[in-house]
Amino acid sequence: MALGTATAPHELRFDTGRVCLDLLATTHPGERLGSVEALRAWITGSGLVPAGTVLAHADASWLPAFRELRGWLAPLVRGRPAPGVPSYDLALARVNELARAAPPAPRAVPGEGGVLVRRLDGPPGRAALLAAVARDAVDLLTDPVVRAGLRQCEGDDCPIVYVDTSRGRRRRWCSSEVCGNRERVARHRRRAALARA
Repeated sequence: MALGTATAPHELRFDTGRVCLDLLATTHPGERLGSVEALRAWITGSGLVPAGTVLAHADASWLPAFRELRGWLAPLVRGRPAPGVPSYDLALARVNELARAAPPAPRAVPGEGGVLVRRLDGPPGRAALLAAVARDAVDLLTDPVVRAGLRQCEGDDCPIVYVDTSRGRRRRWCSSEVCGNRERVARHRRRAALARA
């Protein structure tokens, strides 16, 4: 199954349009960051590190750190800005604090056939990767055009928030193949039930 259409808890999605929103999506339909291996796969799949980057140094202490950041992101992107509300202010302060660390520094190096590829000088640390996600959140939260494109999926019980970049900004679901298909099937069943009645 394609990464953008995951439905099983162990599969990861990268279809929200932003790294910080992809991290937020790791709670649906259940906990997707249930192991260090899943976290390593998410870090690589999200594009935080170039493909092939060794993350053997990532250990169990990384899981609560990424889950904590995910928890701070939720009130910032799922609702309207609410400065002065203690939970909002705390979440914003924590994301800003994490964003202060230096993110992994990529460099361009010749790859096969002389094509330039992205590489890191060494394995990125936890703080650097958290900073990259937090900076993405800061960019999202401070860009009025992108923020205006934030949408909550209209699928039943789907909490996914995504950036709508569709023509006319008419996208309704986080994934047409997952939530959109469920809605089309449900609509068909309702019509069939009415026709039988």
